[in-house]
Amino acid sequence: MIGEFSPAVREWFTASFPEPTPAQSAGFARVVAGEHTLISAPTGSGKTLAAFLVAIDRLVTRDPLENSTTRVLYISPLRALAFDVEKNLRAPIVGISHAAERLGTAFREPLVAMRTGDTSARDRQRMLRNPPDILITTPESLYLMLTSSARSTLAHVDTVIIDEIHAMAATKRGAHLALSLERLEEVTQSSPQRIGLSATQRPLEEVARFLERSLRGR
Repeated sequence: MIGEFSPAVREWFTASFPEPTPAQSAGFARVVAGEHTLISAPTGSGKTLAAFLVAIDRLVTRDPLENSTTRVLYISPLRALAFDVEKNLRAPIVGISHAAERLGTAFREPLVAMRTGDTSARDRQRMLRNPPDILITTPESLYLMLTSSARSTLAHVDTVIIDEIHAMAATKRGAHLALSLERLEEVTQSSPQRIGLSATQRPLEEVARFLERSLRGR
């Protein structure tokens, strides 16, 4: 499965890990195929990288001269988790950049930014002028973006990663997120690939139904 990735991504991964974890092997195959996917595995299983690495590979193989626009949307119900993910994305992006340099291949480092209720007005304006390739946010901040001029920066989103999805299934917050995802499809005029991440096996069927219901807009 690793052979499906671009040379720089492949070199970084094989130099960093002995082999994909079971969650990654299963997740890579479905995500690369463009399928809407639910990855349920314990903490430390590499499921977050399984979701992000395919998206990063797509970003780094784009034309380096292409204008930056948000392609990947990561949604976390917890601000602390959002901060951790932003920090943890630096290692693979920097590592892939170095691998591309060694291979002599063109590379445009993906821009990562986070928008939550703590984001300053100055930073929000900066993201409007120069949208990040990967945007990390919360359900509430996504709702605010979709109901303001910031929604234009989401017009080209093609991947949505929903972390801790089990914490939102069958809740009022989850219902609001489902509506926001419907609004996102209206903005993109497409159906972005959705990847749900869950650290628990229970209630797995309920989580899957939530993801499916969101996909069908019901």
